Amino acid sequence: MKTFKHILTLGAFSATLGLGLLTSCSQDNLEVKPRTSLASEVAFDTPSRVLLQVNNMYDFMKAGAFLGGRYQIYGDIRADDFINRTSNGVTGVAVWQHTLTEASQNDVINLWGAAYQAINQINVLLAGLETNTSKFAAAPFPADFAATAAGYKAEGQFLRALAYYSLLQYYARPYADGNGSKPGLPLRLMAETDLGNNNLARSTVAEVYDQILKDLNAAEESLLVTTTNTVTRAHQNTAIALKTRVYLSMGRYADVIREGNKIVSATAPFRASTGVAHALNPSIAAVFTSEQNGVESILSFPFTAQDQPGTQNQLAFYYLPPTQGGNGEYNLNTAGVIANTRFKATDARLTSFTTRVGTTTYLTKYRNGGTSAAPYTDNAPVIRYSEVLLNLAEALARTEGLANVRALELLNAVHTRAGSDAYTAATFTGTFSLVDAILLERRLEFLGEGLRNNDIMRLLQPIPAKSVVPAVLPSAVSYIWPIPSSELGSNLLMTRN
Repeated sequence: MKTFKHILTLGAFSATLGLGLLTSCSQDNLEVKPRTSLASEVAFDTPSRVLLQVNNMYDFMKAGAFLGGRYQIYGDIRADDFINRTSNGVTGVAVWQHTLTEASQNDVINLWGAAYQAINQINVLLAGLETNTSKFAAAPFPADFAATAAGYKAEGQFLRALAYYSLLQYYARPYADGNGSKPGLPLRLMAETDLGNNNLARSTVAEVYDQILKDLNAAEESLLVTTTNTVTRAHQNTAIALKTRVYLSMGRYADVIREGNKIVSATAPFRASTGVAHALNPSIAAVFTSEQNGVESILSFPFTAQDQPGTQNQLAFYYLPPTQGGNGEYNLNTAGVIANTRFKATDARLTSFTTRVGTTTYLTKYRNGGTSAAPYTDNAPVIRYSEVLLNLAEALARTEGLANVRALELLNAVHTRAGSDAYTAATFTGTFSLVDAILLERRLEFLGEGLRNNDIMRLLQPIPAKSVVPAVLPSAVSYIWPIPSSELGSNLLMTRN
């Protein structure tokens, strides 16, 4: 499709083709010109050039229209924990209202385009590594560069899996609806450097998940066991962690348990005993301030003053009140998860990550607003160790219930870390089950991190009502996003949702 084909670029976003489909308004700065462009014949001629291509994959993944902000925001505002304040079409009001159309530029079209741009950049790297293998055995490449190249390939496979998983959560029916038999996505696995090959039919949801798992399994085999960039570059435990999320989305709980056990110890304090030593930070507040790159963060995308997610993409812009340098696009729903009495009023996630301005409550998880010393440089979170613990806890609870003591211990590790009182087996009587407690924990723990939509969809639950917006039933057309008009117009084999 024309929204993502481009030439090889190094170290930055490409702006060569299709960017008419990635603009929304003069303030929505999604067009970022490439810092460097090289012909494909020389782009893999030196170790530094190859590394720049690897870095470029991450740049595309962390685009503001994709995993640098918008994806996470949409995952929360679709549900009931946030209330829209500005009625701004650029910043997701149609997502919040469930009134999206095929022509919705700022969300439906831009997210799809940014994700497929990232996928193609990954495919370009993977093809380049394969085509240039013979170069890597001679100067200027070191003797061990073949192993380095294998690691780069694994990073590409991981990122491609993450991109396709992310797209599935908005544009396709959940796996639970028909065991993956419903239409999924065009599964583009070849590098595209011209305007051909647009026409590609949709694979089924199950086929896309199969490719995701194929990429993740291959990545796990070749990724570095550890690395100096433990948060911002994929390593072996990153692939394992994402597999726990993927299998949970498929309802394959035994597989969640198998993968989770690779990086979660059998007993508390829970930690990864191999590879990067992931563990819960004793302070949840620190995870989003001084310890953004600590052992709890498994993958997040960093930003600097010179490399920001772009105007109206920044997490702090959406959630911080104007008094703290945000735009207060969304405030917290006082009837949402923050009001649930299962959490103590002194829970650190309530005291550290929320603030009241008058009668309005805002999320302050992302601190670097426009008035901070480093505006809009909060990491965009992708996966944390607390999610792995709760993924594993849920899988154990769904397969063994309270008979599995470890499931309750894993839940309590997250629940009590923030200062709420531990659950006991006696807690779970009547209509409140261990699984209910885990799902509730996820809502508060990952508030503002974009996981709420994933949890609703994988369980085929209604999207709850909020304010003036009614609930959306799983049978409704608006339960998933429409396929963008940009894709329908350029891919003659594409079908509508």
